[in-house]
Amino acid sequence: MASIISVKGLEKTYKGGHRALKSVDLEIERGEIFALLGPNGAGKTTLIGIICGLVRKTAGTVMADGYDIEKDFRKARARIGLVPQELSADMFITVWHSVKFSRGLFGLSDNDAYLEKILRDLSLWDKKDAKIASLSGGMKRRVLIAKALSHEPSILFLDEPTAGVDVELRRDMWQMVRRLREQGVTIILTTHYIEEAEDMADRIGVINKGEIILIEDKHTLMRKLGQTEVTVGLKEPLSSVPADLSAQTGTLSTDGLTLTYVLEGENAEDQGTDLIKRLSASGLDFRTLNMSRSSLEDIFVNLVHTEHAGTGI
Repeated sequence: MASIISVKGLEKTYKGGHRALKSVDLEIERGEIFALLGPNGAGKTTLIGIICGLVRKTAGTVMADGYDIEKDFRKARARIGLVPQELSADMFITVWHSVKFSRGLFGLSDNDAYLEKILRDLSLWDKKDAKIASLSGGMKRRVLIAKALSHEPSILFLDEPTAGVDVELRRDMWQMVRRLREQGVTIILTTHYIEEAEDMADRIGVINKGEIILIEDKHTLMRKLGQTEVTVGLKEPLSSVPADLSAQTGTLSTDGLTLTYVLEGENAEDQGTDLIKRLSASGLDFRTLNMSRSSLEDIFVNLVHTEHAGTGI
């Protein structure tokens, strides 16, 4: 699939010497939902700011929908909608005028029917004549999304879009994001709610200390780097781990009543199923048997922890 965003050798060093981005290469495919994950200070906001034309790069190239973000700034920027972390909007104008003004900034002709559709999709239509200052935090964030969509961009950046948003509004927001993807809009999101990335994203990128340390299809990532844990609750305590149950090494709790196996690799779930069969056939007397798969959050925490430890991935 063709890339809609292409980043090559991107560097950013701020005054004072802080190197926020270190030779970043990134290709984002047209029509995908791409989740960019990383701890605070990893470089996510700087990377987004450069692509959106808000931060000047030190070196490298960035193409957005075929346009260089420096040489063809206006054309590149017109392809991009940005929903920032901060609730920044003119608080003393109405929702309708704010969204309409944002569309006008890109020199587009009026299209009230399109703007009405956006506001209805975001459950903002009944608030169109309300001043932004009177809205709740969640509603203000929806207004930012409406403003970002007002000029019909092909690329939408969502930087922590559900921060401070209640569960119901969050669910509605992700339904809207799925509809946008179906309409061909490419979505790039950052989030601290990693379960959202696990639910929504097609691919995952992890950035840490200014470097992209991993880009992978979500399902492939979870299959490759995930773990499967098999936990056995025993009726009678064991003095040692049974040696003949599996090729994997199990661990026994200090009271001898819990036996745990951690299985890794792409076929970890198959290994877990085979282990359970062996446990059942062994005659081992157990009360409970549980098999669980690590989440994307588990994988992310492990990746970042490993990087901080300096031992590589």
